[in-house]
Amino acid sequence: MFMLVFIGTGFMVHGQQKKPKMAFDHRLHDFGKIMEDGGKVRHTFTFTNTGSKPLVINKVNASCGCTTPQWTRQPVKPGAKGKIRVTFDPRRRPGSFAKSVVVRTNAINETVLLRIKGKVKRAQRSLKARYPRKMGAIRLKSHHLAFGNIKHNQRKTDSLGMVNVSDQPVAVDFKRVPGHIQLETQPGQIKPGEQTYIYGSYDASKVDDWGFRMDRVRVRVNQKGMAHNMLVVSSRIMENFGDLTPQERKNAPRVKFENTTHHFGTVDKGGQVSHVFRFTNTGKRPLKIRKIRATCGCTTVKPEKEVVEPGESSSFKAVLHVGSRRRQLHKSIYFIANDPKKPRTRLGLRAKVR
Repeated sequence: MFMLVFIGTGFMVHGQQKKPKMAFDHRLHDFGKIMEDGGKVRHTFTFTNTGSKPLVINKVNASCGCTTPQWTRQPVKPGAKGKIRVTFDPRRRPGSFAKSVVVRTNAINETVLLRIKGKVKRAQRSLKARYPRKMGAIRLKSHHLAFGNIKHNQRKTDSLGMVNVSDQPVAVDFKRVPGHIQLETQPGQIKPGEQTYIYGSYDASKVDDWGFRMDRVRVRVNQKGMAHNMLVVSSRIMENFGDLTPQERKNAPRVKFENTTHHFGTVDKGGQVSHVFRFTNTGKRPLKIRKIRATCGCTTVKPEKEVVEPGESSSFKAVLHVGSRRRQLHKSIYFIANDPKKPRTRLGLRAKVR
């Protein structure tokens, strides 16, 4: 019995010796510090077939799309060397990285793991990339100054980066500025190459509006304006429920819609269809409708009542204007009210154009 075991083991060892075997010089490479804008980096892993049969690489898989492997395609004879070259692209990948490459072959060691690592230093973006919006002698980080959510009785400040890209000092001022917005630059005279800010202030208490609002302001450089030099100032004006007591919240108005979406089915081109949204105030205080805002492609008819008493129901009609193209239509309407749990309700209209 012992002789049989010995012979079986001997056959197994002898079979393994007749297989190819992949032996690498090293299986980890550290690129160290590389630049994000320095281009792709490459490293070649070299191996030797220390077995007695030709070695064939069946597949090489990288753990990330930023890493691309290339390898010896023809069989590697016993005692010969083969290569696996790994390319790493650092673009848009600042920070430390560690990637792996899995090599699968017909060797005794069927699967081998190779690894690369390093640290990508963030590229210094160009002035044009940091300030993409050009307005004559100046460039802005954006043509949009967004104040975001702001309470209806709140005043909020924000700023927008700007640079003088000319070889002369410039002065920037603004025209058609509504009363609830204040804009200024500091300093008044901006030197060539100087980076500064447009400082903005938004007083929502001076606006008779609710929900998303957008104003357009004309930007002038050295008292000269151009048609496209417009700065968009936006906000989303919201009810201030922060001062409500727990009891006031409990007794607050509550809006409940019969349905929040409606599908018209298949409709004809160029026409219009309408739907009536019905809702009820299930709370204990009067429900005040602040605003009903429709997105492009639909309009709304003024609601039956702007103040709905507790337990009372009301409605408003939405009209969808169908275009001339065959497509699926998805339009939204925003219902804004003084319900602290649901100050903004999104209603949807859908249709398929015939």
